[in-house]
Amino acid sequence: MTTECATLSRRTLLGAALAVAVAPRAAASQEGNDPASQEPTDMKIRMMFNGRTMTAALYNNPSARDFFSMLPLDVKIEDHAHNEKIAYLPRKLTEEGSGPFANEQPYDLYFMPWGNLAMFYANYRHPGLIRLGRFNGSEQALHIRGEFPLRIERI
Repeated sequence: MTTECATLSRRTLLGAALAVAVAPRAAASQEGNDPASQEPTDMKIRMMFNGRTMTAALYNNPSARDFFSMLPLDVKIEDHAHNEKIAYLPRKLTEEGSGPFANEQPYDLYFMPWGNLAMFYANYRHPGLIRLGRFNGSEQALHIRGEFPLRIERI
């Protein structure tokens, strides 16, 4: 009987530990704050520079909604490193949409918490990114080198 009680206690303890570990994650994903499970929304944007137009669908997270609330914007887009373009925003976005994810891919739209948008057009890996959305097949404009005035507006 002592062995049964010890086994039951271990199972109970293990079950409780799993419940505590999983519950906050489930609650966060229900709130839409889990960047790894975000879905596109009806928040669509247009970015225009150098006679080119790109469109993107924003994701359902607080950072993307904060970005959308700032539009329209006129900023500058410029090259950074050899795999991305960046544009500095007039203010930082909320970081409530942040969280870990492991499926980075070119042509996602990100916010860097120190204050700029990041638009990667080649492979990359960077900690601390907040995913805002995904470009919709018009992202080849990112490959054009140089600095240009950038207009970002709602569609």
